[in-house]
Amino acid sequence: MVRKFSKHTPEQIVRKLDKARELRESGSTTAQILTELRISEATLNRWQATCGSITKSEAKELQRLREENTRLKRLLGQAELEKAAWKELSYDSRYRRGYRGFCAV
Repeated sequence: MVRKFSKHTPEQIVRKLDKARELRESGSTTAQILTELRISEATLNRWQATCGSITKSEAKELQRLREENTRLKRLLGQAELEKAAWKELSYDSRYRRGYRGFCAV
């Protein structure tokens, strides 16, 4: 049985890493920490390596930038589609009128 992958936002990761630090300082074992956070040991290690030094405000900024990037990519895709449509319309209208460019004989 394959477990479904669940994504965490950067803010959630930072919160869980903070909670893991608190639990470790209070004397909890790694197994207890993993059970409390409901993540695997590999996930915890990966998060500590990649997001260990990120603050909550940096995590919020990262999330905002990712959302803005997604929005801009969508807008760029729409603009490219419009550009292709205009190009196709331009080509069709020149073709129907018998456009031959500057080399008309």
